[in-house]
Amino acid sequence: MTPSPDDLRAALAEFVSIPSVSADTAHAADIDAAAGWVASRIEDGGGKAELVPWGTRPLVIGEFAASTSPGDARTILCYAHFDVQPPDPLELWNSPPFELTQRDGRLYARGVADDKGNMFVLVEAVRQLAAEGDLPVNVRFAFDGEEEVGGDSIVEWVAADEGRADAALILDGGMVRRGQPTFAIGVRGMLYFHVRVRTGTTDMHSGMFGAAALNATHALIAALSGVLPGPDGRLPDELRVGATAPTPEELEAWSSLPSGTDQLSHYGAVPIATGAADEFYLRTFADTSLDVNGIASGSPDLVKTVLPVEARANVSIRLAPGQDRDAIRAAFERLLREGLPAGAELEIAVRNSAKPALTAADADAIRLVGAAFEHTVGAPPLLVRSGGTLPIYAGLVERGLPTLATGFGIESECNVHAPNENVPENTVELGVATMREVFVRLGELGS
Repeated sequence: MTPSPDDLRAALAEFVSIPSVSADTAHAADIDAAAGWVASRIEDGGGKAELVPWGTRPLVIGEFAASTSPGDARTILCYAHFDVQPPDPLELWNSPPFELTQRDGRLYARGVADDKGNMFVLVEAVRQLAAEGDLPVNVRFAFDGEEEVGGDSIVEWVAADEGRADAALILDGGMVRRGQPTFAIGVRGMLYFHVRVRTGTTDMHSGMFGAAALNATHALIAALSGVLPGPDGRLPDELRVGATAPTPEELEAWSSLPSGTDQLSHYGAVPIATGAADEFYLRTFADTSLDVNGIASGSPDLVKTVLPVEARANVSIRLAPGQDRDAIRAAFERLLREGLPAGAELEIAVRNSAKPALTAADADAIRLVGAAFEHTVGAPPLLVRSGGTLPIYAGLVERGLPTLATGFGIESECNVHAPNENVPENTVELGVATMREVFVRLGELGS
């Protein structure tokens, strides 16, 4: 018997009531409880699930076999996360953050959009199809409880996993607006550097040594000048090499997104160059960017006429899909050293890195899942890329799996990571119906 909408909301309410805040060690037991809840939900529906210790927080690894000939059926590997952001500041919530509350046509709770709501409809759709004997594909689940703190356990698990998979779904995203699904089919990579320049053994009096001794701040600025964006807002060609150009289908989809002018003005941002607003998505989805995230030297807050001999900066590069991480790292380091004044000492340390990734817009899995969303939601998905970095996406693509990331919250409305997180009140029903259609259509994969 198919659960009623009230039954589904009651189950979701139970799930979101677990305060599985990964950023707070006081909630470690709640992370375990959320993992246990998800595993039980899979097992109660006829699937298999286990809590796999991996690092400091467990993974939930589960599966449902296809209803008919599972040995011949395609296998879909699915990811979502059961940890949530802290609810603070509590005084800005209009209802308790861990109580599912319905009002004004919306459902409110921490995690209802990011990401427990998405995980819930994913699992529920598979449960229902399995119970009805209509699940045409094998479905594997790989869920973690540390996405909100940038944990690597699920990425490590994906790399080590030898189980079967033909395509991958990431249920951790949303729709650009009501009635308009969005599929992220690419992500940018990351290189994060700590740069340190030294020009002497001790700071000096600027009156006694200025114009005679090399200033470390000046030396760092000179080194950085060789890698910073030019007048057009774009990086040197050596840092942009290898980027995969968007397809006409992608460009058409990006033209339907909120305008770059609106995106920039929402944050009071100044365009980096003339035309940058018009090229907003081309620049943030498909090009390389570099930002100095922090810089420290001398005494910026005091009247202190010092000539500093040490300067430090944190610098991040977002790698466009198609770029080679090692090649861009080498080019960055070479350009820095070329700009460094003679005699200065330069240290460069890589603190974090992640590969970019892209799935072809015309991949069969993208086409089939898109048709499912169009059938239930009423519009074909917009194929976008993420300007950010999502290591799990890159890890799945590296395994050769066509991969997309999507979800059911409304990005402009759902207050992800903020008080009063919410989704439209029909999201559970719409999400379950859509994911049912997704798995039915994926039964045609490779046929």
